[in-house]
Amino acid sequence: MHDGGGGGWHGHMHGGMDDDEMGRVYDHKVMKRLFPYIRPHLRMALVAFALMLVYTSTIVAIPYLIAYTIDNYITPGVTSGDLGQWFPPTGLNLAGAIFLVIVVLNVTGNYIYQRLMGKISQNVLFKLRTNMFDHLQVLSVPFFDRNEVGRVMSRVQNDVNQLQEFLPMLVLSLGDMLSLVGIVGVMLFMNWKLALITFAAIPVLFVIMVWWQSMAKAAFIDIRRAIAIVNGRLQQNIAGVRVVQSLNREDLNLRQFDQVNRNHLNSNLRAARLSAFLMPTVELLTATSLILVILVGGSMVLDGSLRVGALVAFALYIQRFFDPIRNLTQQYTQFQRSTTAGVRIFELLDVQPEVTDKPGAPDLPPIAGEIRYEHAGFQYLEGIPVLQDVNLHIKPGQTVAFVGPTGAGKSTMVSLLSRFYDVVAGRITVDGHDVRDVTRSSLAGQMSMVLQEPFLFSATVADNIRYRCRDATDEQVEAAARAVGSHDFIIHMEHGYETVLHERGGNLSIGQRQLISFARALLVDPRILILDEATANVDTFTEIAIQRALHELLRGRTAVVIAHRLSTIQSADLIVVMHHGRVAETGTHAQLMELGGLYTRLYALNFDEDAAELSDLIPSAAERT
Repeated sequence: MHDGGGGGWHGHMHGGMDDDEMGRVYDHKVMKRLFPYIRPHLRMALVAFALMLVYTSTIVAIPYLIAYTIDNYITPGVTSGDLGQWFPPTGLNLAGAIFLVIVVLNVTGNYIYQRLMGKISQNVLFKLRTNMFDHLQVLSVPFFDRNEVGRVMSRVQNDVNQLQEFLPMLVLSLGDMLSLVGIVGVMLFMNWKLALITFAAIPVLFVIMVWWQSMAKAAFIDIRRAIAIVNGRLQQNIAGVRVVQSLNREDLNLRQFDQVNRNHLNSNLRAARLSAFLMPTVELLTATSLILVILVGGSMVLDGSLRVGALVAFALYIQRFFDPIRNLTQQYTQFQRSTTAGVRIFELLDVQPEVTDKPGAPDLPPIAGEIRYEHAGFQYLEGIPVLQDVNLHIKPGQTVAFVGPTGAGKSTMVSLLSRFYDVVAGRITVDGHDVRDVTRSSLAGQMSMVLQEPFLFSATVADNIRYRCRDATDEQVEAAARAVGSHDFIIHMEHGYETVLHERGGNLSIGQRQLISFARALLVDPRILILDEATANVDTFTEIAIQRALHELLRGRTAVVIAHRLSTIQSADLIVVMHHGRVAETGTHAQLMELGGLYTRLYALNFDEDAAELSDLIPSAAERT
C-alpha cells in the first residue's frame, strides 16, 4: 500500500533477540510471564508435582529395599524368610508386599504425573496461541509493514511449539535433581567409601559435558539456520511456481535447493554424531564406576566390612546415579531453546498497537458520508513527509477519484480515512467527527473497502460474501451477488454458492474474484465505500462487467476511488489529482481537461496505454495471415 516502514519489531523494541540466538537455560522473566497461564491449573500442577515426588522416592527406595531384603532374608544363615506363611506377612512375604506397593506407586505416580503435566502444558499452549492470535488482530498496519509474514508465523507456531515440552521437562528436571540428591544421600549413608569411589567419575563427566554443550549449542544453531534457508527457498519456489516454469528454471532451482538441503543434512548429521558420542561416554563412565565398586566392594564383603545386599544396592544405584545427570545434560539445550522461544513470544505480545482508541471514545453514530481532510499531514518515516497540508471536502453521496503518479499519496489518503494510520498533522473528519475521537470498530462498521487484489478465503462462495455479515440469509447473499453481476457464474460452479474456493480464490479468474469482493462489500451496505485500484489487474472486457457492478455498488453511497485507468473515472463527481503528497488539481473530468495541467498529461499517457492494450488484444491483418 505504500513504500514506508522499515525494521522489524526487534529493532523497534531495542534489544530483541535474533532468531538464531540461544538464550539462557533459565529466565526468571519468562517464568514470571508464564505463571498467569499456569495459575488456573495450579492445583493440578501441585498434584502432578506431588506424584513426581512419589515416583522419585520409589526410584531411590527400590535398591535400598533390595539390599535390606538380601541382607535380612536371603543371606545364608538367616532363617526369618518364610514363603509359606502368608498371614501375617513376615520375612520375604513382607518384603515382597512392600516391593509390590512401591512398584504400583512408581507406575501409577509416573502415569498420572505425565498425563497431568501433558494436560497442563497443552492448555497453556492453547491459551498462548489464542492470545497471540487475538493480539495480532489488534496490532496496527504499520507493524505488518515492518515485519515479514514468515517471522510472525514463526512466533505463533514454531516458538509456541518449542514450549510444548517445557513445563513437563521443568518438573522432570526437578525430579532428576531430587533423585540425584536422594541417591547421593543414601549411598553416603550406606557406605561413604564406596560412595566416594562412585563420585570420582563426576569431574571427568563434568569436563566432557562442558565440551559437549559448547559443541551441541553450535550444532543446533547451525540446524536452525539451515532449516530457515531451506524453508525460505521452498516457499519462494512454491509461491513463484508460474515464473519458475515459464522461465524453465526447474533444473537450476533443483540444484540450488539440493545444495541448501544438503547443508541442512550435514548440520543434522553433525548433531547426530554429537548425540551418538554422549550416550556411549556416559555408559563407559557408568561401567567404569561399576567395575571399581564391585572390585573394592567385593573385597570389603570378603573381609566382612560390607554386607552383600549393600554391594548389590550400590551396583543398582550407580545406574540410577548417572541417569539423572545424563537427562539434565540432554535437557540443557532444550531449556535454552524453550526460554529463547518464551522471550520471543512475550516480546511479540508486548508490542503495542500504534493506532488505538482514546479512553472512553464513543461509537460513531450513523453517518451520511461527509468527509473532510483539514490540513492533513502524514509520514511513514520521520522526516520524510508523504502528505503535506491536504485540504479536501467530500460531500455525502459523491464519487471522488484520487489520481496521480506512483507515490503521490493516493493510497495513503484512503489508509488514513480507514484509520490504518493516524495523521501526524491536521485531522480527518467523517460527518464532523474526528476519526481519532471515535472507536475504530464503529468507523470500520460503516465503511467497506475493495482492494486491487481481492482476498478470498478458503471457504464457500456464500461464506466469502457473508464474511462480515455472518447473520445474512442465503436470499440476501444471492441478492448481493445478483446486484453486482456475479450470480450467473456462481450458479454454474460445481456446487453453486456452496462451492469451496481454493486458496485466495485460485479456482476463479481475477475478474470473478473481484465481483465476489464487490458482493461482499455490498452486503455490508456501507455508507462510505473505498475502491483501491479495483480494476487495475483485469482486462478491458472484464472491466466492462465490473463497471456495471460499480453502478449498483456506488448508488447512494460516498465513494472514494483510487484509479489507475483514468477512463474508468470520467463520470466521477470530483477528481482529485495528487502530486508529491499534495492536492495539485480538483474538478470534474471536463474541467480538468480544459485546465490542461497534470491531469491532462496523465490522461494522454493513460489513453496511449489503453490503446496499446487494445491493439495487443486485436491482431492486425498481417498478424492474422
